[in-house]
Amino acid sequence: MPPTAVRPPAAPTVAAVATALGAHSYPQEEITAAFGELVTPVAKDRALLERFHAATGVRRRHLALPLADYAALDGFGAANAQFVATAVELGGAAVGSALRRAGLEAGDVDLVVSTTVTGVAAPSIDARLVGPLGLRPDVRRMPLFGLGCVAGAAGVARVADYLVGHPDDVAVLLSVELCSLTVQRDDASVANLVASGLFGDGAAAVVMLGANRAARLGVSGPTVLASRSRFFPDSERVMGWDVGGSGFRVVLAPTVADLVETHVGEDTKRFLSDHDLDLGDIVHWVAHPGGPKVLEALQRTLGVSDGALAVTWDSLAAVGNLSSASVLHVLERTLEDHPAGGGDPAVMLAMGPGFCAETVLLSW
Repeated sequence: MPPTAVRPPAAPTVAAVATALGAHSYPQEEITAAFGELVTPVAKDRALLERFHAATGVRRRHLALPLADYAALDGFGAANAQFVATAVELGGAAVGSALRRAGLEAGDVDLVVSTTVTGVAAPSIDARLVGPLGLRPDVRRMPLFGLGCVAGAAGVARVADYLVGHPDDVAVLLSVELCSLTVQRDDASVANLVASGLFGDGAAAVVMLGANRAARLGVSGPTVLASRSRFFPDSERVMGWDVGGSGFRVVLAPTVADLVETHVGEDTKRFLSDHDLDLGDIVHWVAHPGGPKVLEALQRTLGVSDGALAVTWDSLAAVGNLSSASVLHVLERTLEDHPAGGGDPAVMLAMGPGFCAETVLLSW
């Protein structure tokens, strides 16, 4: 029987999680055919794109736009305008659903942390949701940009940091990622071919409560015990964006899986050791679905089976990689399958640009 994770008195609680996926859902094969027309006009490049798409492990993706509309997007301005409109729609749906699941109203929210890496908005997406959702005029807001795929786990960790010092508060983490709007036309680079087949569109929201608020409301859920951030030196060109006139051009080095295997397992083991736990003690793994090679490397370095990351593999197949929203989608699915309450040790883990990782220890 695994040990029970020690819960500090001020541990914040995850009260509810909800996702909202792009409205236009297609099998991977249809997306491959449509994006192939935009990305690879040369036949030999088209065959490479088809091979990369087939190897992603993705069966279906949800997109911000109908497939036929992507050909009409003319430049970064048009894509970003679509990002803002769709992000507000999906972000509002995710936050509203998460609050209902938590039994709370928008007026209860004291802090909103929002994150994205697939579009730019000023006022930020969270600001544009204050009125439509009915958030208080004095709600604290903290928009984040640049954390990429790691931001789902890092966002949970930073919201928990805030709630330790504000135990009576309600906080919301919102992630919105519309990856399809960043796909580059006429770019047969390996990075663009892989990204065009791996990433999907969606939003996710997490409602978290300070310890006092959770106790008063009688809310149960996973509690955040600790977290650790890790940035790997000289890794700035491993993952990220080159931003130019055509928008966000993906940087995606072939060494990502190697870095995961070299560093993440040992880092996670040291982190757990600080809390008198080992890798074998972890009952639930809430891992970001970075792609098949990344997940295989993660399983090897953690010493876990396919079954330990089954929810992550299923998420990758069902919706693709949603960047920062993906690990939150996995969190939602894991909670559906395994309701919290036993105090089992669990770990949320994500990686992102340049190459960095965030590990969150949970009591499930």
